[in-house]
Amino acid sequence: MITQSPISLSLIRHGQSEWNAQNRFTGWKDIGLTAKGQQQALEAAERLGHYQLNIDTAFTSTLIRAQDTLHHMCKALGIQPEIITDARLNERDYGDLTGLNKDDAITRWGKEQVHLWRRSFDVPPPNGESLKMTAERVLPYFHSTIEPLLAPDKHILIVAHGNSLRAIVMYLEQLNEKQIIEKEIANAQPLLYTMHASGAYECLK
Repeated sequence: MITQSPISLSLIRHGQSEWNAQNRFTGWKDIGLTAKGQQQALEAAERLGHYQLNIDTAFTSTLIRAQDTLHHMCKALGIQPEIITDARLNERDYGDLTGLNKDDAITRWGKEQVHLWRRSFDVPPPNGESLKMTAERVLPYFHSTIEPLLAPDKHILIVAHGNSLRAIVMYLEQLNEKQIIEKEIANAQPLLYTMHASGAYECLK
């Protein structure tokens, strides 16, 4: 058991949602967790529990799949942190793709076009957001509200979404546009970061 930890920040994508299981674009649609997603949240809590982190503040989005993941984690860990909810941590808005099965979207628009919308940095789907646009709302909030709370004796937990977390990871790990679109963020797999005195962040593998 680790009794002291340099970890300052944990990022966790929500557990599997009902539309994740159906291979559908979810975006801002408020879809709940599957039973598997609830179990994944408990497993994420178990992994964090090994570090005995002093989690007194947690951030999440306005979407129920992230909020429920955080709720299950807090209950499993036996903690009652201050929880701050903000829409700027919401998932990327998939616009006209929202609700569509990904294979059906390929049939409609073609594999190359759907791949471009999903994996380019700055090309949004129709009426939706690119990763660049998502980062433009997520990062100012991270810098103004979350980052100032980081301290050696405290721990901040963020439970959000694949693309809102990609925006934060891009900053923390100083990744370029190509690197971040290739970064996979799995459901309920904690990403743990140390903040050094220099202000640089290190991801603990």
